[in-house]
Amino acid sequence: MLFGSDQKIVFIGDSITDCGRRDVFAPYGNGYTSLVRALLLARYPDLGLSFVNRGIGGDTVRNLAERWEEDVIAEQPDWLSVKIGINDVWRAFGDSASEAVPLPEYEATLRALLDDARERTGARLILVTPYVIELDRTEPMRAAMDEFGAVVDRIAGEYRAVLVRTQAAFDAALEHTPATDWAEDRVHPALPGHAVIALAFLRAVGFTL
Repeated sequence: MLFGSDQKIVFIGDSITDCGRRDVFAPYGNGYTSLVRALLLARYPDLGLSFVNRGIGGDTVRNLAERWEEDVIAEQPDWLSVKIGINDVWRAFGDSASEAVPLPEYEATLRALLDDARERTGARLILVTPYVIELDRTEPMRAAMDEFGAVVDRIAGEYRAVLVRTQAAFDAALEHTPATDWAEDRVHPALPGHAVIALAFLRAVGFTL
């Protein structure tokens, strides 16, 4: 298991990370972040791990840049988990196309934020790929999401970050079930879908029973 004693793990991202953490499900939300926290605490109570959820629904990488100082740098995490990109892509397929983030801007901004975090906090990185719960790789939003996911994959390799392959995890589930079993809109999962993300995360960090 990659986490060590008394380490702080900060999760930052969009609504999938947020999941009510600023409202009725404060402070961890009721999604994958809460599941990851609960299982790590139950399995490794000796480590004294602490967790911070800084997801905000609707965020793109531009929004992360605006709040990076307060929500990441000020927290001084030992580990930083970043899950961003769904809204950057999704906006291009709805009625807010002007708010979509082009791929080159997404990559440049993400790199700048990660560089800043590494330099000023020393945090080790966990990068979570964006996803859409859609098995057809030729479907336009899936095709675009795969391009963004490939950027995250490449950056993870360059930065020696832990990579959580959520798109691959959902693809494996979709071999046996329809997308609606996981999320009505192909993006915002019900609890079983959050469990898919949580299991992918836990496997990536070396969780064992």
